[in-house]
Amino acid sequence: MIDKAFAPGVPGVLVDPMAEPGEQQAMLNLFKGAIGMFKNPTSHRAVEYEDPAVASDAVLLADLLLRLLDGVEARPAA
Repeated sequence: MIDKAFAPGVPGVLVDPMAEPGEQQAMLNLFKGAIGMFKNPTSHRAVEYEDPAVASDAVLLADLLLRLLDGVEARPAA
């Protein structure tokens, strides 16, 4: 689903058409990595962070990703 939404060149619905192709690919990779590292594990088991700073950083990363998605709504329709 992430591949389709952020697919460079197609473009996916979340692709920034003004971004360079390498940046489009980087955005896809960023979201795929975040989902794979933080969202998917919690969907399959209880995840406990031993270090509160790491847990806080995960929340801050999620906040950043959501802010990037907010930018999609602000773009003019293609």
